[in-house]
Amino acid sequence: LVLYFLVIHFRDLSHNETPSSQPVEATDDAFWDQFWADTSTTVQDVFALVPAAEIRAVREESPSNLATLCYKAVEKLVQAAESGCPSEREKQVVLNCTRILSRILPYIFEDQDWRGFFWSTVPGAGRAGMDEDDEGARPLAESLLLAIADLLFCPDFTVQSHKRGGPDSAEDMQSLDSCEYIWEAGVGFAQSPPLNYIHDLNRTELLRLLLTCFSEAMYLPPSPDGNILNPWVTFFCSTENRHALPLFTSLINVVCAYDPVGYGIPYNHLLFSDYREQLVEQAVQILIVTLEHEGSQPHRAPSPSSMDEQDSAGPDNLFVNYLSRIHREEDYDFVLKGLARLLTNPLTQTYLPNSTKKIQFHQELLVLFWKLCDFNKKFLFFVLKSSDVLDILVPILYYLNDARADQSRVGLMHIGVFILLLLSGERNFGVRLNKPYSLHVPMDIPVFTGTHADLLIVVFHKIITSGHQRLQPLYDCLLTIVVNVSPYLKSLSMVAANKLLHLLEAFSTNWFLFSAAQNHHLVFFLLEAFNNIIQYQFDGNCNLVYAIIRKRSVFHQLANLPTDPASIQKALQRKKKSPDAISRTNSQETVSMEGSRPAVPAEPGTLKASLVAMPGIDKLTEKSQVSEDGTMVAVPQTETPRSPEHSSVAGASDTESNSGRDNEDVFYTEAEMARRRLSSASSAATYWNPTPEWVLSWKSKLPLQTIMRLLQVLVPQVEKICIDKGLTDESEILKFLQHGTLVGLLPVPHPILIRKYQANSGTAMWFRTYMWGVVYLRNVDPPIWYDTDVRLFEIQRM
Repeated sequence: LVLYFLVIHFRDLSHNETPSSQPVEATDDAFWDQFWADTSTTVQDVFALVPAAEIRAVREESPSNLATLCYKAVEKLVQAAESGCPSEREKQVVLNCTRILSRILPYIFEDQDWRGFFWSTVPGAGRAGMDEDDEGARPLAESLLLAIADLLFCPDFTVQSHKRGGPDSAEDMQSLDSCEYIWEAGVGFAQSPPLNYIHDLNRTELLRLLLTCFSEAMYLPPSPDGNILNPWVTFFCSTENRHALPLFTSLINVVCAYDPVGYGIPYNHLLFSDYREQLVEQAVQILIVTLEHEGSQPHRAPSPSSMDEQDSAGPDNLFVNYLSRIHREEDYDFVLKGLARLLTNPLTQTYLPNSTKKIQFHQELLVLFWKLCDFNKKFLFFVLKSSDVLDILVPILYYLNDARADQSRVGLMHIGVFILLLLSGERNFGVRLNKPYSLHVPMDIPVFTGTHADLLIVVFHKIITSGHQRLQPLYDCLLTIVVNVSPYLKSLSMVAANKLLHLLEAFSTNWFLFSAAQNHHLVFFLLEAFNNIIQYQFDGNCNLVYAIIRKRSVFHQLANLPTDPASIQKALQRKKKSPDAISRTNSQETVSMEGSRPAVPAEPGTLKASLVAMPGIDKLTEKSQVSEDGTMVAVPQTETPRSPEHSSVAGASDTESNSGRDNEDVFYTEAEMARRRLSSASSAATYWNPTPEWVLSWKSKLPLQTIMRLLQVLVPQVEKICIDKGLTDESEILKFLQHGTLVGLLPVPHPILIRKYQANSGTAMWFRTYMWGVVYLRNVDPPIWYDTDVRLFEIQRM
């Protein structure tokens, strides 16, 4: 009945047909208190019973009533934060106000005229409960954010009280040291408070409201200006928030300490509700949203001495500041092991089907790991210092393989590849890949005996040969990762070696090379990887050398690539007859991992959020040369040869931005780009016209000398052995190659070039749209932003 009255009163705000057709006065507490009366509503009830149409009706027909409702709800939160919620009724009022604001805020943000409302003071509202001096002059948004921060450390409401009776007075709340009430042990905090599911539920409600406040970013279109700051995040992460440090610490500790398996009792997640999981999900989402902003203008942040001994200037965003200053090895170990445990959780196989709880927030965890590596270089070096990095690598490869056929998870494919690109820019990553791979992760890949490098190459091959077409922009990134690690790979398995040769065979066909302006880059990457292994890791890589010898015709065809107009046109005619760029023929994929699951497309009805286009690989990376002492020296970028007829239409994808495209194209959404491609599809064949001059410009630079010299020396020797001994068994040939040497016979070793990831405005915008798209799609109970006018991305049904 009370819930019914909540709906009735909400309708009263826009349909006043009584003599009180005037706006309801803010001083009419009897009327407004009915919205947060002492009832047992849930957040799902509020979302179900206050429909979008009613909220928009109040916004359009009685704007003053909506303004007063927001103001009164914030006022209640401020009063509760000051008093410390001593009674159960006050705690219920806080929760009801929190739920109502979570419901209303998206409809405030979607209207441009309303967006500034929370950043103004409410004139003549009689700010009862708020101080008339400084506090009274605060914009509503600041009052709300500070109240949420206070309530997140409210004894007996969201944290365990150190006193038996809770806070005695408002003075207690103002003088409370929230660093003593951090939610979980971990970074910078040793005590682990007892679990209290009521506190977890209350924290989750407040964090949901906080996330809703931050979501104003969803209602602004993508912009090439990466410096646009979210005022909600900027204020909350400034020195104005006295709880910034304990809250940051609480969030990261709650996430990294969470163990979904617990004591490992089978099916325990079906018997008991895990309230901590909801809290962890909200915590990791708050973290990635706050860490997206590196700085702001109005607030200057001093460096907190509690995070580091050195007093150095840091970013204005305190959350970024604290993250970048974590420095103790035990803290790094805690964070890395926690993230690895959670990322590995969905891979866990048990004898009892579905007996172990599987978490679903791995995309947010990957973004958090990215932010950690990006902002804290010491953490990145710690990750790469030991084989622990492989505990992150294996789940990433699992997710990439699992999502390769699902168009709704193209963003997951990108973030996984970007993390591997970032890691591959460091020498230690390539070295760690030589560790033998002995796990039994359920992936539908060929069985092999080898290293983590073999696993990486086999999964990359699977993505390229059996992923959906919209992954084509990632081919450059995938092969760049292979090139970056290739100088350090001591022994590739025969399976991985054959996969690399199959990719070269597919990418070096004439029609593929001539069909798009950028396709020849893929051949350059593969040749560079082969050269690195031959020059720096010849001993131990007899499998790859044997595979190169077996497929020597591919290299000879590349060396003799035709450049005359007739041959080019003939190759393009072949393309029309066989449009599939890469087939799985001759790829030896008949045997898969035991218990593996093939990739499946998105289920019908699945929602996906669009993404802005990514910059090309030359914008994503900068070249560094490895000097003799192991240090990196930046290499200036050289312009790759291009034809004046260069087109980004051929072979383009919804998330692609080729380097030849105008800068503003990076900010088209997938849907816009798809429409542009469809409109120009009929003229695409004539729009891109490969010329003999263009082919010659890059053919002359193909790095074939090392491989041709290897073939020139070894092929006659192998043939002679086969004839003399009548060999048909490849193991004998491999044994010969294993003990062979090319010292003094190969060209002078070329310097190792590493393409390190570099941030730019295009990738920053991509991360923003991807992150908010994930947050939108993950918050379905309640559906906070569903059916609102989101403009940062488009929601599409698969």
